[in-house]
Amino acid sequence: REKDGKPHSVRLYSIASTRYGDDMTGKTGSLCVRRATYWCPELKADDPAKKGVCSNFLCDTKPGDDVVMTGPAGKVMLLPEEDPETDYIMVATGTGIAPYRGFIRRLFVEDTPAAAAYKGQAWLFLGVANSDALLYDDEWQPIKEKFPTNFRLDYALSREQDNKKGGKMYIQDKVEEYADEIFAKLEGGAHMYFCGLKGMMPGIQDMLKSVCESKGIEFESWLKGLKEKKQWHVEVY
Repeated sequence: REKDGKPHSVRLYSIASTRYGDDMTGKTGSLCVRRATYWCPELKADDPAKKGVCSNFLCDTKPGDDVVMTGPAGKVMLLPEEDPETDYIMVATGTGIAPYRGFIRRLFVEDTPAAAAYKGQAWLFLGVANSDALLYDDEWQPIKEKFPTNFRLDYALSREQDNKKGGKMYIQDKVEEYADEIFAKLEGGAHMYFCGLKGMMPGIQDMLKSVCESKGIEFESWLKGLKEKKQWHVEVY
């Protein structure tokens, strides 16, 4: 740190690859990082004093640079692989896509016993501002083509799509379009994951609560049941 010369505090990033890494050697890992900058209206430019320390450091590194790392930390974003027919519902905003890239590579890309055994459905919802901001779409499309029943993909593009009320299409609006199907999957033991900005969770929970009410279900006890059965996974920041 510039102010006292001590190391910066730890920054946590979700890993965007499986244990084997993209090259299958087990010696690499991938991250999905967005450079954090602050546009100053007075300067009419990015204010370097307010830029994200770690994201800019990572984005500025060059091949061969040394990076001090620790981890992995946390056990929220893990796949329960006891039952190869388990459905996974994955909800992401922006770089929250990272852990799901690891999930999807494990289930559909890598030549492993886990991939060969998987017979469930993995359903990915990604919310971004516009189609220019879609992440890893070039990876998702071939998987969707090869596994049309096992891999589903839905995008919420807030600046390009409208929700059913005529407003912007946020991630909770896209999930709500399939509320009945998602409820049925959760009742059948599906696991639901959320990763991305913490601001998405109130909208998601409000939407699910209204769906519960329409079905005559008490939301808090329903959610508590999912958590007790470890079907509800949240990692937001």
